[in-house]
Amino acid sequence: MKRTKASPAGIALILTLAACTALPSKGTSVVKAGNSAAALATAVPGRLPIQDAARNFAQVIARVEPIAESLCGSQPGPRNCDFQIWVDTDAELPPNAYQTLDQSGRPQIVFTLAPIAEARNADELAFVLGHETAHHIEGHLAETRQEATNAAIIGGLVASASGASDSAIERAQQISAEIGALRFSKEHELEADRLGTIIAYQAGFDPVLGARFFTRLPDPGDGFLGSHPANAQRQAGIAQTYAEIATR
Repeated sequence: MKRTKASPAGIALILTLAACTALPSKGTSVVKAGNSAAALATAVPGRLPIQDAARNFAQVIARVEPIAESLCGSQPGPRNCDFQIWVDTDAELPPNAYQTLDQSGRPQIVFTLAPIAEARNADELAFVLGHETAHHIEGHLAETRQEATNAAIIGGLVASASGASDSAIERAQQISAEIGALRFSKEHELEADRLGTIIAYQAGFDPVLGARFFTRLPDPGDGFLGSHPANAQRQAGIAQTYAEIATR
């Protein structure tokens, strides 16, 4: 009988798609956020002086992290809420921030240098950090991993039933896992935007001002297999959430 469960290669892809990977080992370009100020000097030209960019980032971490950890700890069920903030000091990397887990399940937020250097203000950094912590609080990595795993198994079963070769079954698993991981990605992004807005607001920042960074990002549109919602949809959702919480 041909294989009907996800292969090792398929599992590896699933973990990658779910961003559930360990941080690079010691000696790479990833450093603790508090040690990253000097690296800003090697980043792309920033909108603010290096000292101001570093000061904004430190201020954002000091105010946003405890709010995120408190909200995380208030959720039902066991979970690790001890966030660690990292910066990848490789100046060649494009603007990016993402949430992952270390090998013990501790939540990690990783920024590349570019968004720190290019941020117009602390509000933008606060919204991004709030958004990434929200992914962990909402349990999005586990949901994505499970959806990708289920899709890979189904894709393998269908390929196996059609008499496909082992290599074709593995390819079907990989494609199915990718589609499965993307199935709820837009919904996850909007959920993280909503909670990230609340986190940034409770930390004393303006999330609507912070969300203006979307105007400088390429618009992903609304493609079927896109991983992010359209920028206008995200900004509208953030403005709506802000209006709700600001009037309480």
